[in-house]
Amino acid sequence: MSPPDAPMLELFHRIADPPSATARLFVTDHALEDRVRFRNVAFAEAEADWLARGGHTTPALWDGTRLYQGAEAVVARLLAVVNLGRDDS
Repeated sequence: MSPPDAPMLELFHRIADPPSATARLFVTDHALEDRVRFRNVAFAEAEADWLARGGHTTPALWDGTRLYQGAEAVVARLLAVVNLGRDDS
């Protein structure tokens, strides 16, 4: 369970994109659904938010400050959330 003041993370993804599937699977495998909001860029609102944050690659994870792009960067950022509750937001 996350602390009450923990920021909500946003995972921008594409359903048919294998790297996006890797990121979504990491979220579900590590029970981070309460911390990560899935945002499918096939929808105009999600795509606009992703682009406004500098998005060009999916998956991308917005932590409220920075956009991490690509499966490797997203998983590395999510590991900070999983790693004993430490979060360097």
